Amino acid sequence: MNTILLLVYIIIIFNFLLERILSWLNSSKRLRVIPDELKDVYDEEAFAKSVAYKQQYERLGFFTSVISLVAIVLMLHFEGFAYVDALCRTVTSHPILIALLFFAILGLASDVLGIPFEVYATFVIEEKFGFNRSTPRLFITDKLKEYLLGALIGGLLLAAFIWFYYRVGEWFWIYLWFIYAAFTIFMSMFYSHLIVPLFNKQTPLPEGELRQAIMQLADKAGFKVKDIYVMDGSKRSTKANAYFTGLGKYKRIVLYDTLISQLSTDEIVAVLAHEIGHYKYRHNYKGLVLSLLQMGLTLYILSLFINSPALTEALGVHTQAVHISLLVFGILYSPISLLAGLLGNIVSRKHEYQADGFVTQFGLAEPLISALKKLSRNNLSNINPHPAYVFFHYSHPTLLQRIRSLKNNR
Repeated sequence: MNTILLLVYIIIIFNFLLERILSWLNSSKRLRVIPDELKDVYDEEAFAKSVAYKQQYERLGFFTSVISLVAIVLMLHFEGFAYVDALCRTVTSHPILIALLFFAILGLASDVLGIPFEVYATFVIEEKFGFNRSTPRLFITDKLKEYLLGALIGGLLLAAFIWFYYRVGEWFWIYLWFIYAAFTIFMSMFYSHLIVPLFNKQTPLPEGELRQAIMQLADKAGFKVKDIYVMDGSKRSTKANAYFTGLGKYKRIVLYDTLISQLSTDEIVAVLAHEIGHYKYRHNYKGLVLSLLQMGLTLYILSLFINSPALTEALGVHTQAVHISLLVFGILYSPISLLAGLLGNIVSRKHEYQADGFVTQFGLAEPLISALKKLSRNNLSNINPHPAYVFFHYSHPTLLQRIRSLKNNR
């Protein structure tokens, strides 16, 4: 076993063990005493239901992670990636087509392996706890659309990667960085206009008390928005949400219909004040810049190692195969990616506190606290997560942390 392959095994097993430990810590923390500030979120029966809900997902997560670990270890041990590469080379000799076919086979195999668990989560767990509104037909339709989008967008980006690698040489990463930046900015501006309509309907919020209250808030906050949209999230789940999307004149506020049905007007306005706070503090632009810088760093490091034969030989491929090098690099880079994710979560949690602070400027702290509690209760959220799990996985502060911050800033 060469050094690269050994590192791949170590990283894969480390990631698996880390997730299992964090999951166990999170589960043990949840069963302890609930803080006084959160005792009105759940009654005894509802709390037991939330615990049962999370336990179902923890068991499912354990099985999926074990199967994923076994699958990739078997692929590495029996040189399955080399076999798929050889299979692709019997179909075509063009490097772009080989790479597209290679990742298409792996992606489809991975998705097929995960579909039974996804079906179980949607039609057993979510159904059991009263969240699911999806149907088998809608589930299949969504899958087909995801495949088409993945093939189109992922295929174009991968093809660009391979093409620039062979055409430009060592500076290929700079060209790819510009392409990635252009694509990311474009999607940030038009995601709600182009992608969301493929899955959900978005209709303008009709005239009435809610629209008037939102427009008054936007006017006070100096937030210019052309329209507010309602999305039919209830076609798949009873869970509620709202989000702000877009850049510049293409920004848009989107409310789930479930959010409108579950919260009062003041609570919805408070939630949207939080979203407007993100815009006023330019969190979307800051997040975009951080994402682009991280991608630039990743591509640069990739350019230093992609020509190393050791990367392809680690998976049993002894001919030039950029797609194999890309796959191995993705695994080896995961520890750096983990650290970048931790940094991103720290920044994101800071931004959430700032957006909550913006809400308090309009006297909406109490409605936001009430809204957060309702959403946590209705979604059976874990209101007492372990600090280690929060540090690794939460992009938002916990419910308790947000409530205490809001009360201190009133």
